[in-house]
Amino acid sequence: MAQTPLGHRHSESLGAGKAIAVLTSGGDAQGMNAAVRAVVRVGIYTGAKVYFVHEGYQGLVDGGDNIKEATWESVSMMLQLGGTVIGSARCQDFRTREGRLKAARNLVKRGITNLCVIGGDGSLTGADTFRAEWSSLLAELVKVGGITVEEAKKSSHLNIVGMVGSIDNDFCGTDMTIGTDSALHRIMEIVDAIATTAQSHQRTFVLEVMGRHCGYLALITALACGADWVFIPESPPEDDWEDHLCRRLTETRLGGSRLNIIIVAEGAIDKHGKAITSDDIKTLVVKRLGYDTRVTILGHVQRGGTPSAFDRVLGSRMGVEAVMALLEGTPDTPACVVSLSGNQAVRLPLMECVQVTKDVTTAMNEGRFDDALKLRGRSFQNNWNVYKLLAHIRPPSTKVPQSGYTLAVLNVGAPAAGMNAAVRSTVRIGLIHGHQMLAVHDGFEGLAYGKVEEISWDRVGGWTGLGGSKLGTKRTLPKKYFEEISANISNFGIHGLIIIGGFETCDRIKQSAAGTKRRVFIIETMGGFCGYLATMAGLAGGADAAYIYEEHFNIHDLQVNVEHLTEKMKTTVKRGLVLRNERCNENYTTDFIYNLYSEEGKGIFDCRKNVLGHMQQGGTPTPFDRNFGTKMGAKAVAWITGKIKECSRHGRIFANTADSACLLGMRKRSLVFQPITELKEQTDFEHRIPKEQWWLKLRPILKILAKYNIELDTSEKAHLEHITRKRISLESNI
Repeated sequence: MAQTPLGHRHSESLGAGKAIAVLTSGGDAQGMNAAVRAVVRVGIYTGAKVYFVHEGYQGLVDGGDNIKEATWESVSMMLQLGGTVIGSARCQDFRTREGRLKAARNLVKRGITNLCVIGGDGSLTGADTFRAEWSSLLAELVKVGGITVEEAKKSSHLNIVGMVGSIDNDFCGTDMTIGTDSALHRIMEIVDAIATTAQSHQRTFVLEVMGRHCGYLALITALACGADWVFIPESPPEDDWEDHLCRRLTETRLGGSRLNIIIVAEGAIDKHGKAITSDDIKTLVVKRLGYDTRVTILGHVQRGGTPSAFDRVLGSRMGVEAVMALLEGTPDTPACVVSLSGNQAVRLPLMECVQVTKDVTTAMNEGRFDDALKLRGRSFQNNWNVYKLLAHIRPPSTKVPQSGYTLAVLNVGAPAAGMNAAVRSTVRIGLIHGHQMLAVHDGFEGLAYGKVEEISWDRVGGWTGLGGSKLGTKRTLPKKYFEEISANISNFGIHGLIIIGGFETCDRIKQSAAGTKRRVFIIETMGGFCGYLATMAGLAGGADAAYIYEEHFNIHDLQVNVEHLTEKMKTTVKRGLVLRNERCNENYTTDFIYNLYSEEGKGIFDCRKNVLGHMQQGGTPTPFDRNFGTKMGAKAVAWITGKIKECSRHGRIFANTADSACLLGMRKRSLVFQPITELKEQTDFEHRIPKEQWWLKLRPILKILAKYNIELDTSEKAHLEHITRKRISLESNI
């Protein structure tokens, strides 16, 4: 075993002598099982006992067989399942003190003093009430003989950690709740299917999605499909919305579109609090415009199906953080929720988040809709502002650029899902800013050969959901054509370049389904020398090993992995998954690893191998990629517009400062523009990867969840943060 680094705590003994219970409560959400699995396995890894509480708070009150000790194998094969396998129920009993007394006794009798609750704000509020009453509940139980004084002493305080499972993403303080991304996948599958039939018949479709008090699903769906209009409860339309909507639909049809899509959150209202229903909108469109209009109410299909890769990783990471937060808790530590902000794990005071979530509803009920938007947080506001720019502002009618500036957009590197969404956003936001927009075909090579043309608002209509690159992309590096590129930048009067692409990127991984036989799948992923895809697919698929270039391995490591998996397959485990990044090692090829596992597994399991290849770059972009591409395009245009104005002198652009060429990307918890000159120092150009990669710190989690006995780095643990002040701060622009 590796030596324990300085600043680490011995995580394998952190839970010794402790017990953790995990329950799911309220509405189910895809990804809950990933969180349960992570809590169980990391809890066992730390030396703690872990218990399932079946049927949510009802199981906690009823006790008996509803509270069972979990084993490592008991959470096998649950990662890819939707819903919650330990069950969830609405519980009236737990709302009463009598019910909470029964629940407390059931925990004390099993020595459980750590409770992990996965649910919505109601479930988490109930947990906080339970914790606040804990001392008085124990005193009462001692008084009536329900527990002994000794038992009460051993269980003197209760630690609570929450994870938010809600497809609505309606909990303030968290970027994303468990189940939201999967729900968006279900919605977009239906929207894409409806779009094809709507185009065939020139129809208008009104789609109603879930969100009684929160418009997140409706808003992201509208951004991801380029909808003509969206109705959300946080920002009702102006009183003349009927005229505005009809004008918008007419303009879209006149622009050559054969369909209209309107997205409605189930809780949509007008400024006076009156409900706006899907049928109201259909009646309006038919009566005013005479368009063939259909209504589709998606309902509980949004909760169904397998969780997305994102929700599996989110649930797994949050489960790990929840266990650490519980075991590090003291009587003075407030109950917290764990979440992700950007790509960082965070801990937030549970009741602060609950209070802000309730404040949103109060603000809406009182007609303070601007406050409601602010309280939803910066990310929600940014999404709303981008949507308004793209959907509610009329495209410029004049052919002459009002700003006097010309921007060109091009794709480079390998095609990646989401590129077209970024191009559409870039073009339309650029036109709104008054720029002339040029499209460059076939990357830098196209720029060198003059494959440049003006691109209009209507030309990029419908691009959001398309895979690949509509502009075309080549991997040709610009240094081969510097003179020609320079000449064409001058010839076409280009003041700014927006380049979308880079080192190879892709977001599609398919995990092989388990059969009835004991079988190990050897899967080769793309990524060049970058092991991100293999690692994240490993977390999402519950891999037993993921071989990557950044983490060197030898024949001894392979032997350990094979023996480890062989021992696991002798138990009740029926499926093994091994991932190999395409460039991880030139000698230990996919065939070599396949043959090794096949030989060593004879009589215990059989092997299958699959080289995923370019299918990972194909298909339609995910809702995340559509939304991310759209927002990055908008942010890039806003930044470059400001830069051009800043660098203009007497009609000429002086781009001679380091920040005149920047890369836009996610760093920790925010999107930042970083000068290319700075990035040169941080890049391994030979292998086309950054010298430091944040996701490498997730590798130990992958190994622990696969039952390897290694040290977990807790030196960079998440600290408790406060959200009240943060919520009201506004980003100055998109």
